[in-house]
Amino acid sequence: MSGARPVRVPRAARAWWLASLLLVAVPAAATHAPDHRFVVLGYVADGAGRPVAATRVVVTRVKTGLEYPTRTEADGFYLVVVHLHDEDQGERLAIEAAGVRGEIRARFDVQDRKVERGTRVDVRGGELVENRRAFAETLRQYLAR
Repeated sequence: MSGARPVRVPRAARAWWLASLLLVAVPAAATHAPDHRFVVLGYVADGAGRPVAATRVVVTRVKTGLEYPTRTEADGFYLVVVHLHDEDQGERLAIEAAGVRGEIRARFDVQDRKVERGTRVDVRGGELVENRRAFAETLRQYLAR
């Protein structure tokens, strides 16, 4: 794929795509409500801090081995919707991107069935950096593009 250039997707198409993804994420169609999904999003950058486009990112449920793959956009952004329920609170999720591997725990308020559940995990300088507090704002910014 040498010389391939990322395709710029219009804002409306991205919003439609994300809404569709949040409603019918593979492999299960039961991701129609926030209490049936956990969103992992973030940015992948190289050692110099430059975005890494079109790189593979995989989030894996450690308990089941189920993989949720995606690719980064031109700005290094990625988003993965994992099918989780209340009883999956605290489940280990393995993340692999740009040769970096690590694990996080799916943490969320099981009482809150309206707010999106998720976390932000960036790849910077060869390590995974989780920032749960930045999740909601990052998702909002992505949807507003």
